[in-house]
Amino acid sequence: MLATVIHAPRDIRVETVPDPVLSTGADAIVKVVAACVCGSDLWPYRGVTPTDEPHRIGHEFIGVVEAIGEDVAVVAVGDFVIAPFYVCDNTCANCRNGVSTSCLNGGWWGSDDRVGGFADGGQGERVRVPLADGTLVVVPGPVGDDEVPGLLTLADVMGTGHHAAVSAGVSAGDSVAVVGDGAVGLCAIIASKRLGATTIIAMSRHPERQALARRFGATHIVEERGAEGVARVQELTGGIGADRVLECVGTKESMDQAIRSTRPGGMVGYVGAPNGGPELPVRPLFNRNVGVNGGVAPVRGYIEELLPDVRSGAIEPGLVFDLELPLADAAEAYAAMDERRATKVLLRP
Repeated sequence: MLATVIHAPRDIRVETVPDPVLSTGADAIVKVVAACVCGSDLWPYRGVTPTDEPHRIGHEFIGVVEAIGEDVAVVAVGDFVIAPFYVCDNTCANCRNGVSTSCLNGGWWGSDDRVGGFADGGQGERVRVPLADGTLVVVPGPVGDDEVPGLLTLADVMGTGHHAAVSAGVSAGDSVAVVGDGAVGLCAIIASKRLGATTIIAMSRHPERQALARRFGATHIVEERGAEGVARVQELTGGIGADRVLECVGTKESMDQAIRSTRPGGMVGYVGAPNGGPELPVRPLFNRNVGVNGGVAPVRGYIEELLPDVRSGAIEPGLVFDLELPLADAAEAYAAMDERRATKVLLRP
């Protein structure tokens, strides 16, 4: 079968790899219907995260179950499923505490899953899913092809944007500023509106993403950055800053922007993968009673909550996909996102 393999910075290849096989009794084989490239995939693509040897890449996919191990009881052959961006049993203490990304028995796509050895990357024609009953979420059928983009966002970006809003405590009547206009930031706007925010400020410099942000519920656009950006947010929020600020980038500059844009007593919810050196200035946080909460998003726990709204069209996160390519063109998908020619790319095997 075909799968995406990263060999070195900016060296993405689609290669023939062995078909996955069941190995633990608790796993499943999923035929991928759609996968995608994540903003966090760009860190190794750009060389920020080292690639020591060629390996499978990708961690967001949806598909149909082709085979199951003898111990699988919840997932059945023929089920249409969403795979979150990590493996979890959904039963351990950490999973029960709502932090399934820290599952005691789980792991990450493309790395050692601790239960059956190496886990496949998600950008391929088929994927072996360890701990299938805990990891996979079944989507009741039938599933239309037009639903594919929206369902795929539940593997990562919609749940991650939602986690930013939940971590910041977004609630009815709040003012919210979103730092970052990638797919996660745009989904954070959706989440903020869904949770009742009435003022939603999108910090964006890109006209196409600004238009999508407004469609998703942004009431204001701020293009300025640094002190000017803080001043604009304050101007739009009664002179004090936003109640909740959602940091969706993961750099030193984006975290600084988020913290300084938050009102005294407000909260920052952060989900940007911290590969750009973000820092927490404790004294300014202390002086202004600003809280910071967030981390890697436990999206497995959000899928069932968000799924009905995605399927009904109440929210439209699938619109973040502005380019669709065949899996064979994965290298172009990475280049398009790296060069900001695309917000998020959907890949069809």
